[in-house]
This record gives sequence, C-alpha cells and structure tokens, in this order.
Amino acid sequence: MKTVFLVSLLGGVLLAGAPAMAAGLTFAVVAPEAGPLAILGQQVRDGARFAAEANGDTVVEIPEACDETDGTAIAKAILSAGADAAVGFLCTEGLAAALPALAEAKVPAITLSVRSGILMEDALKRKWPLFRLAPGPKAEADKAVEIITRDWKSDPFALIDDGTIHARELVETVRLRLEEVGLKAAFVDTFRPAQEQQLTLVRRLAKTGVTHVFVGGDRADVAVIARDAAAEKQPLVLLGGEALIGADPTVAMTDGVQAIALPDYQSQPEGEPVAKAMLARGIVAEGYVLPAHAAVTALAAAAAEGGDLLEKLAAGRFETAIGPLAFGADHELGANPYRLLVWRAGAFVPANAALESE
Repeated sequence: MKTVFLVSLLGGVLLAGAPAMAAGLTFAVVAPEAGPLAILGQQVRDGARFAAEANGDTVVEIPEACDETDGTAIAKAILSAGADAAVGFLCTEGLAAALPALAEAKVPAITLSVRSGILMEDALKRKWPLFRLAPGPKAEADKAVEIITRDWKSDPFALIDDGTIHARELVETVRLRLEEVGLKAAFVDTFRPAQEQQLTLVRRLAKTGVTHVFVGGDRADVAVIARDAAAEKQPLVLLGGEALIGADPTVAMTDGVQAIALPDYQSQPEGEPVAKAMLARGIVAEGYVLPAHAAVTALAAAAAEGGDLLEKLAAGRFETAIGPLAFGADHELGANPYRLLVWRAGAFVPANAALESE
C-alpha cells in the first residue's frame, strides 16, 4: 500500500538563497515501513519530503519489503503514481527487480544504500537508470590508499586485519594498490578479534618499528588496540575503515584514532542550516535524512534545466545539503564521499576540524 502526500510550498526562510527549481514533480520514495529497517526508512521519507516541500512537489511513499516479495510491485507502484524519479532503495531486491521497467519509462532511480558492484555493472551494460548516492564498493579502499600514500609515505607502517571477509579483502586490496606505487608495508598480519586485551599484538607491532597501522577491524577491537598501545607507551597512529563508526564499545576510544567514513552531514557547512530548519519541524537530520534530501534536491535542480532528466542528472553538478553532488560516467558519485575523521572528545570529527581545534 502506498500513501500519497501533496505538499505545499514552504516559506523562503527554510532554504534561503536556494536556486529556483522546477515545480510540479512527483518523487517516489521507496523505503521500508516495517521491520528492523523501518527507522532507516523513516529517515529517507523525512529527508525526501522536506526537500520536496520546499518546491511544492509531490511525494509518493512506496514500502520496501527488502525480500523476494518486492518483485516487480515496486516498479508498478512507481509507474502507476506517474513518478518523475525514485529515491531511497535501501535493499537490493526491490531495486534490481524495478530497474528494467524504470528504464523503459526513463525514470531515474537513486539508491542511498545499495552498494552492490554487480548490480551497477548490470545497470551500465543494460542502460538501466540507476545512480548511486552511497559509496561504491571500491571507495573505502580508494580512500585508504589516498590517505596512506599522501600522509604515510615516509613512515614505516603495518596492515592488519581481523580475519573477517570484508576486513581481509579490504586490507589485501590496500596492500596490492600500495605496492603498485612502490609502498610496501613493514608488517602484515591477521589478529584475533574480540579480545579483552591486545598487548601481544601491540608488542609485535612495536618490535617491527612501525609507527602507523591500518586496521581492518571493528570499533571495539581498535579501541582495545589503541588503549593497549597507550599503556605500552607505543605512539601508534591507528587508521581504520567505516567499521569504526558504530555503537560505543566497552573500552572508550582513544583521542587521535582515525577512521575512513562518511561525515556527520548535519555538522557540515552545507548541512547545518538544513538540519536546523528540520529540527524546528521535529526532524533530527541523522542517518539517511540529509542524503535523501540531497537526492531530491539534485533531481529537482536537474529537472529545472529542462530536457531529458536522465541526461541532466548524469551531466550536472548540484549544490545539496551533503555538499556538491555530481555523478561520473559510471553513475557513481564523482567525488569519493568518504572522509578522514579523527576521534576527538567523544566523537569522530573531520580531520581538518580536529587540527583547527588543537
């Protein structure tokens, strides 16, 4: 069942200074309404609706079951609503099933979550109108290689992982990419995760003489490694991936630990004013709220240019609440969305902000 919301034009105070965009668009917002992903689905609906309201557009809410029952029902609902574009798609099943019909109708779909490389490859081969606002499958390793080659090229470093599939593949990809540009790790190893202490690992790292360590592991393990390194008076620079962004571990994180992850958009210059306007309406701009807002904003701006919406979306550059947004020829984000964050005073903050506060 879908619910249609006809929304009215907001006062200019909410998006003061925003460029005029074409009105009268219909956006299908595809997101879970029930189950464990319902909270994330509500974030998508909140962000998309808020952006649409600013332009007097229509939002059509379409539930996403995130299983095989989605089938072609999502595509039928989108087309029946006469939607100009669709945003959301937190799960692969419904997105993959919907794309052929959306391609025939030339309705672009922007996923905020699905990271499947295979699905995007299929979309490009078959000319499906899929655009990805989520990081692509190579983005995390790309950012790690960028940071290490830029900041660690004169430092002895180690690459370690916790043995899980994602961590092992991430570290191996980084290792191979670094060796291609002449950077070789002084120490490569797999550690045992979920331990109360990691003193043995820290001492092994110390014996190798490394000063910097890229860790393929989760937040709890990195917190333990950082604590034990401090206890051993080993000044290790620890850098981890997106897995460091999660629930607080039992062991507190140590200031200075670095993470490759998406920033908190509501604290960024582009997102802060929108987040404040949302808060006045009782909406907390967390999770998918601002990415959903950005997707609708980009689509509205592309439509305002006139002509073929798919072509305008693919070729344009749009100012949004998550920063400038543009897609490459592969329909991935033109700029890697991951940022270097540093743990300071109880939170991961952008590295440049951390330096400014010191």
